[in-house]
Amino acid sequence: MRTEQEVFDLILKVARNDGRIRAVYLNGSRSNLKVKKDIYQDYDIVYVVTETKWFLDNKNWISIFGELSIVQEPDSKDYGWGSDADDTRSYAWLMLFTDGVRIDLTIQIKDEMIKNYTCDTLTIPLLDKDNCLPQILESCDKGYFVQMPLLAQYKGCCNEFWWCLQNVAKGIARDHLPYAMWMFNTPVRDMLHIMINWYIGVNYDFSVSVGTGGKYYKKYLPQDIYSLYTKTYSDSDYNNLWAAIFISCDLFRSIAISVGKHFGFVYNKDNDDNMLDYLNRVKGLWEMHD
Repeated sequence: MRTEQEVFDLILKVARNDGRIRAVYLNGSRSNLKVKKDIYQDYDIVYVVTETKWFLDNKNWISIFGELSIVQEPDSKDYGWGSDADDTRSYAWLMLFTDGVRIDLTIQIKDEMIKNYTCDTLTIPLLDKDNCLPQILESCDKGYFVQMPLLAQYKGCCNEFWWCLQNVAKGIARDHLPYAMWMFNTPVRDMLHIMINWYIGVNYDFSVSVGTGGKYYKKYLPQDIYSLYTKTYSDSDYNNLWAAIFISCDLFRSIAISVGKHFGFVYNKDNDDNMLDYLNRVKGLWEMHD
């Protein structure tokens, strides 16, 4: 695998040698000094260009960065997910190379850069031929810190967590494994993650980022809580799924009460008690027919 220096040297060499590329800047984890570097980090690069047409008409130009293993073009009209991006303003290539290096490269015209450049606190300028990049503060992850909840958000999170669990239970009772798993690992887990994020925020004065998908939970959660969290993941065995459900309930209740006390929010114990009764009733019926 190419070294970080080799990759950056190549990115900047391409930019310096192409008059259509006027500036280069870096986003993502490589611009976050708090993140420990490893070989799996992407290079999130933006080229500020005079116009996008040449790059889109000659898409094989990206081969200059190395031998491609796979590429994704999320802004392409042929991508299949109904992209409505204006490719005259911005376009992205997500590229994985055969040596394991990944470069997520976006080209932007100047007007688009001006709209976006200062919005991301994890930004480092790398090259500016025309002094067109706006002045920014030193790169930091402040823009990604966990935000304090409003009362309505707290109440909504609690209600959604408990409400969606009845769908998980019905999915198990009907032997609809895909549905039960989707309900548990999407809407229910989403609410669990939101509450965990607030719990971490409370304990770190809302001055940390938990990372995409909670990837830094192990770093910021107490060991006993993180250990409990890991047990909320289940295989396809319904007995194990039931166990994960009730562990999730215990975990959510514990941290939701803690977060609520911190902000003076009242935890809705009735929703909790009533849904537990329902879950136990459905589980009992399921066990009778299993």
